[in-house]
Amino acid sequence: MVIATEQPCPEDRVIRLVADSPIASVVSNPRLPDNPIVACNQAFCDLTGYRPDDVVGRNCRFLSGPATEPWLSEEIRRGVREHRPVLVEILNYKRDGQPFRNAVLVAPIYDEDDTLLYFLGSQVEIDADATPQTSMRRIRAAEMVKSLSTRQGQILKFVANGLLNKQIAAELGLSEKTVKMHRAILMTRLGTRTTADLIRLAVEAGL
Repeated sequence: MVIATEQPCPEDRVIRLVADSPIASVVSNPRLPDNPIVACNQAFCDLTGYRPDDVVGRNCRFLSGPATEPWLSEEIRRGVREHRPVLVEILNYKRDGQPFRNAVLVAPIYDEDDTLLYFLGSQVEIDADATPQTSMRRIRAAEMVKSLSTRQGQILKFVANGLLNKQIAAELGLSEKTVKMHRAILMTRLGTRTTADLIRLAVEAGL
């Protein structure tokens, strides 16, 4: 897996997460003007046909085209403004102009102090002929969520709704340390590497 980055940064560990993901992924930096992409993986380049140098430094809207649904683009922008995860199925365009149905997940990434660092965006091309596969994935996600304890299920739902660790702690009457511990257990039990993967699984499970 290859990763391209705009520049070295203290949070390199977060950016490097996309390199290990089989899902097309980008990382953008909301602390810079226009929230530009600062990293992308090879899966993203394979999906879209763009080279890393074409991607880094641009806002993700470059995947939009003539028939892209403006209300879905606005939903993504609203999620970024409100610092909450968003999952939409939107029409995007590859470098050669080919349109494709894209399941886009944009999720905020925070540091240990719940300070916003980045947004992680993942893209999955939706094949019209792959409905049974999609259904099986949702069934599997639901079964995995059902295997969680009640507390873990509660925390997963709050994470999927975009709550920070301190907000989840307040909702459940727990310490932030306990919430972080449960989140780590969730990531392990569900086989997810990033918060974005965790949210996608929760959405597939119907939470």
